[in-house]
Amino acid sequence: MRFTTRLLASAVMASALAAPAMAEGTLDKIKQSGTIVLGHRDASIPFSYLAEGQTPIGYSHDLQLKVVEALKKQLKMPNLQVRYNLVTSQTRIPLVQNGTVDLECGSTTNNLERQKQVAFSMGIFEIGTRLLTAKTSGVKDFPDLKGKNVVTTAGTTSERLLKAMNAEKQMGMNIISAKDHGEAFLMLESGRAVAFMMDDVLLYGELVKAKNPANWVVTGKPQSYEIYGCMLRKDDPAFKKVVDDALKAVYKSGEINKIYNKWFMSPVPPKGLNLNFPMSEEIKNLVAKPTDKSAEQM
Repeated sequence: MRFTTRLLASAVMASALAAPAMAEGTLDKIKQSGTIVLGHRDASIPFSYLAEGQTPIGYSHDLQLKVVEALKKQLKMPNLQVRYNLVTSQTRIPLVQNGTVDLECGSTTNNLERQKQVAFSMGIFEIGTRLLTAKTSGVKDFPDLKGKNVVTTAGTTSERLLKAMNAEKQMGMNIISAKDHGEAFLMLESGRAVAFMMDDVLLYGELVKAKNPANWVVTGKPQSYEIYGCMLRKDDPAFKKVVDDALKAVYKSGEINKIYNKWFMSPVPPKGLNLNFPMSEEIKNLVAKPTDKSAEQM
């Protein structure tokens, strides 16, 4: 009993000691540490990924760095240090919540469920969830997946949608949940799955990495439309304002077009292939009328 009491007391004390750190705003945290911690992905082409070395690159990463520039000016900290922290689909929300990561800009969908756990910036991209498959697979749309092996990435909205579809329509799919997009495509390319469900633009990102990109096709009626945003901790309006204002400035100046063309209409590392993914009307609308609402709220 005494041992249990001591454990409980220790836990309460640890919680009390941690509380001030979590209670303070992110701007104060950054000021005190002289560092901002950016969450990044390792294989979310062309949003946030590692191509050579350990420094992340990508469309979302470029937008993150615009926020860093704004913070340096607002906080009068020209020597603000940036530290990178790798996240996955499954760890990104907890690492933002517990203060390990200050800002995560990758390929994270803003939805009502996640809004209960974290805050989102203005939208930075809009996608549809579709399928990547071999041109010879015979798969044209989702009904063609009945009784087949289908891969998706664990911890994503695509995983949730695919499982719900399988249950509701009794399709008998064998759903494989890969740890990341790269592993999912390897399962597809090696024949362990007939199709890979994910956000259309991420599928194009995997397609260009294939040994023979011409053998693959993105197909199927979108099962959802989703808006990507940068994640930050809830109830931190001061930091959210800096993030949102930085993004709005990039949109208003037209600089977003240069950043977009760099990653979606030009050759990108590691293979120097071009996604040829023109800016959609939905993305143009996000730029013209920035919003932090999810697609469900639009």
